[in-house]
Amino acid sequence: MQQTIQRPADHHRLIHEVSRRRTFAIISHPDAGKTTLTEKLLLYSGAVAVAGAVRARKNQGYAASDWMEMERRRGISITSAVLQIDYRGYRLNLLDTPGHQDFSEDTYRTLMAADSAIMVLDAAKGVEPQTIKLFSVCRRRGIPVLTFINKMDHPTRDPLDLLGEIEQVLGMDAAPRNWPIGDGPNFQGVYDRVGNTVLLFQRTEHGRQRAPMQITNLNDPLLPGLIGEEAHRHLQDEIKLLAGAGAAFDQERFLRGEVTPVFFGSALNNFGVDPFLEALLQLAPPPAPRRTTAGEVVSPESEVFSGFVVKIQGNMDPRHRDRIAFLRVCSGRLEKDISVYHPRLNRQIRISRPHRLFGRERETIEEAFPGDVIGVINPGLFAIGDTVCSEGSLQFEPLPRFQPEHFALLRNRNVSRYKQFHKGIAQLEEEGAIQILEWTDPAHREPILAAVGELQFDVIIERLRTEYGVEAAIDRMPYELARWVIGDERDISNANWPAGRCLPLKDRRGNPVVLLASEWYQRWCEEKNPGLRFVELR
Repeated sequence: MQQTIQRPADHHRLIHEVSRRRTFAIISHPDAGKTTLTEKLLLYSGAVAVAGAVRARKNQGYAASDWMEMERRRGISITSAVLQIDYRGYRLNLLDTPGHQDFSEDTYRTLMAADSAIMVLDAAKGVEPQTIKLFSVCRRRGIPVLTFINKMDHPTRDPLDLLGEIEQVLGMDAAPRNWPIGDGPNFQGVYDRVGNTVLLFQRTEHGRQRAPMQITNLNDPLLPGLIGEEAHRHLQDEIKLLAGAGAAFDQERFLRGEVTPVFFGSALNNFGVDPFLEALLQLAPPPAPRRTTAGEVVSPESEVFSGFVVKIQGNMDPRHRDRIAFLRVCSGRLEKDISVYHPRLNRQIRISRPHRLFGRERETIEEAFPGDVIGVINPGLFAIGDTVCSEGSLQFEPLPRFQPEHFALLRNRNVSRYKQFHKGIAQLEEEGAIQILEWTDPAHREPILAAVGELQFDVIIERLRTEYGVEAAIDRMPYELARWVIGDERDISNANWPAGRCLPLKDRRGNPVVLLASEWYQRWCEEKNPGLRFVELR
């Protein structure tokens, strides 16, 4: 086993590198403006020259985080993206997640790699269903949450009502760090409650450039003329009201997930983005310790390198068609060509070319530190949730898997592309978006897809066509749930299944699975087959 020898100077550097990392995910209900805020954070951090375009790239006009052709065509995020940024001495690992519930499994896994989260709310809609689901994941993991109430340039709900809804629905205090000046076409800026300053913004063409910002204070005699007498009186009244009614911010309570700092703005027009980014640097925590399956806690400042695979993504670069494992570094220092132990495979492997990621763009790096989410070429050695370490044999807690709720038969329309068809579905299953189920009868060769969200089927068809040159079709199946069957092999082979409402299959590991039309049929199967147990995916 390779030994890590670390000098005192190296350890001091490790501590410094950990302290300047901020690894955070951005979550929201669809259409709340998550991807727009992501792009504006890139703009204000200097990572892009124009919002929606990676600096010095030709594909201007597209979000850096939405790199798939289908994402750009439909205007939605389909897969999580990592964008690593250097800004003011900090190393930011921004994890952009899909907002659509059909891709929530990818979002949930990505949250396992984050140390904090930005929750984006639509100022007209407040807390929406997908927001609640994603926030519950943050709460279970103890992830502190910053809130950005977006779209203040549109007609909005009363800001006090929005704060109240956060507290009532999500069960945590909401501490406004700034306060909006107007809304809709009259939205002019924000009052910074921490610095006691007024930040006024000017609109730019399509919000592609940084918005000019004028800074003044509440007692400036020119302020009523700048924002209007009525807006000035309204702002003063609300500031007095907040002084007696607003929740106080406390950093320790924030880190425990008991209070969220709230910011108002318009990501589209760049209003409030700059102060929010500055607050993010100060409030978001550095990398946190990680717990192993043995109950041990691994400190990020440990000299032993460790990390885990968050996701697998194929064909990010159409020129190379390779597969990338997204690896979250948890402790120690990852060096180029490091030899690590892979507990699941019980063998040593070499990480030869780690990559820094920026959407689909990547560059080879010499080292990485805790908090970094890097790309590693995957020649079939990595699976989602795998742990790697330079010493010992630790295993981090497993990543969540979710029950599939939608099922479809996948047909290959071109038998001459048989090899590409099976290669494609095997690699897409490796990414964790779908599961492949197989017939128990060898006469049936078409695979059955099982997915959490139905939109995943459209993604599979599109990616098979564009990435593997395969034309395929989907036939939806009338089943609502899948249950893994546990019991004696003889009992399983002689089981009594209701005709037409139940379909016995097996997963890729050969484990028996049954698709059922409803929970009623599950109860029927349990009564008719008392020797068998029907369990959900674990």
